[in-house]
Amino acid sequence: MRIGILGLGRIGAFHAETLSGLDVVESLVLTDPFADAAKAAAEKFGGEVVDSPEALLAAGVDGIVVAAATDAHPALILAGVEAGIPVFCEKPVAKHMSEGVEVLKAIQGKDVPIQIGYNRRFDAGFVAARAAVQSGELGKLHTVRSTTLDPAPPPAAYVAASGGIFRDCSVHDFDIIRWVTGREVVEVYAVGGNRGADYIKEAGDADTTGALLTLDDGTIAVISNSRHNARGYDVRMEIHGFTDSIAVGLEDKLPLRSVEPGVTFPAGTPHDFFMDRFTEAYRAELTAFTEVVAGSRTSPCTVEDALEAGWIAEACTLSLHEHRPVTIEEVRQA
Repeated sequence: MRIGILGLGRIGAFHAETLSGLDVVESLVLTDPFADAAKAAAEKFGGEVVDSPEALLAAGVDGIVVAAATDAHPALILAGVEAGIPVFCEKPVAKHMSEGVEVLKAIQGKDVPIQIGYNRRFDAGFVAARAAVQSGELGKLHTVRSTTLDPAPPPAAYVAASGGIFRDCSVHDFDIIRWVTGREVVEVYAVGGNRGADYIKEAGDADTTGALLTLDDGTIAVISNSRHNARGYDVRMEIHGFTDSIAVGLEDKLPLRSVEPGVTFPAGTPHDFFMDRFTEAYRAELTAFTEVVAGSRTSPCTVEDALEAGWIAEACTLSLHEHRPVTIEEVRQA
C-alpha cells in the first residue's frame, strides 16, 4: 500500500522510518511546511515529496499519517475523511476539547476509519496488563498507579503551545488507565509545582504534577508526572487487585536506582527517550493502522477514545488551577 505522511518533524520522521520497514508498505508520500524536512526524510527512508496536503491527498495514497503540529490536526483529519482516505493522527485530536468535539460531530456518519496515536496500547507490557484485568486473575481492582517522567523538559516554544502538562504528557496515563482497566474516570483532584525550568512556570504550566482519579467502580488511580527525571524516561504502571498485583515497566532498563544492600536490579542502561522505550509499540501501532487501511480490523483507538482522555486532562487542568476536586461531567458541560 501507499501511505502519506503529513509532518516530518521528530515523530513524523520516526514514523517514516517505521513505515518504510513494513513489508506491506510499498511507497511513501511526504509533505511538510518545511520542505527540507520532507526532503531529508525522503532521502533517508525513501518516498515522494509533494508540496502540500492537497497534493498528498491527490497522490493516490491508501492511508495518511498526520504528524503535523497539533493546531493542524482537526483540518487534516477532516481533509482525509472528506477524501475518503483512512487517517492515523498523533494525539491529540485537537488542542482544545471544543475543537475535538467539532471533529467528532463532523465525522459522524462517515464511513472512513480514524486511528488516534496512543502507542502504549500496543506495548507488550500494557497489553499483558489489560489481559490480566480482563481475565479476572487480579480480582476486583482497588488501586492503579501510573507514572510518566521525562528526562528533561521540552523547549520553551513547545511548552507554550502544548496546552499544559496534563494535555500533553499525563494524557497518555489517562488513556492507558481507561484502556487497561476498562473503566471510566468520574472525578479528579490534581496538584502541581514548579521547581525546575522557569519558562514552564512563565507559560502558566507546572513541571511536576500529581493527580488522584476516581474510577466509576470506586478504584483509585494515582498519576505521577514530571518534566525532570535526570535518570531517564520512566513509564510504569502498577495494578493492584484483591487477588494479585502486577506491574508494567519493571525491567532492566527502568530508570530507577535501588539502594537496598545487595540488590543489583535494574542492571541495564536506563531508557532515556520515549522512542527507545516504545520502539516496538510504535511499530505495532503502525502495523495496526495498515490493517485498518486494508479493512481487516477496526480502529484500535477512535476519536471518541481520544476525547475521553482529553476530558480527564481538562478536568485535571481545572482542578490544578482552582485547587478543588472536579468531575468529568462538569468539564463536559462547561
